[in-house]
Amino acid sequence: MKIRAHAESHVVELDDGSQWKIYPGDLATTLSWKPDTDLHLERSGERVSSHVLVNGTDQSRVRVIAAGESWPDGEVKKALKGG
Repeated sequence: MKIRAHAESHVVELDDGSQWKIYPGDLATTLSWKPDTDLHLERSGERVSSHVLVNGTDQSRVRVIAAGESWPDGEVKKALKGG
């Protein structure tokens, strides 16, 4: 899939119309993403995220949840503190 929109740093819309909220601790990984970056979505077994987006070029991974969902209590604070 390709990126349709990434106007907000923490939300990405893919060309299939799906929108994903990026985990705050993973935002730096997305800085190199371009509109033609090839991403694929995988289910995650983690408590923090339901899925991961994987960059097809460098295999980097970012944790995501559907844009309408909320992060588990305390997880964003923990990420922002570097934990």
